[in-house]
Amino acid sequence: MSKAALTVPAAEANRSFSKLLRAAREGARITITSHGEPVAELGPVGGSDEETEASRRRETRRELLEHLRAVEPITIEPWTRDEIYERG
Repeated sequence: MSKAALTVPAAEANRSFSKLLRAAREGARITITSHGEPVAELGPVGGSDEETEASRRRETRRELLEHLRAVEPITIEPWTRDEIYERG
């Protein structure tokens, strides 16, 4: 079973490349970001397609939940039937 996915900014990946390689050798999948956007993945050689897909789904889910926590909800008052069908 592989380790949890890690996300690392490009500058940190550059400074800690040897450490990240060791983590990848041990099964970790590392997503490298630039300006907060994922640009590359580092992981063990020979990982199965299913593992890769599962990792991507976990990362996408994490990003979605992070985004949803940061977004202000929009409150819309209920409309009447006349307001909905009002032609302006």
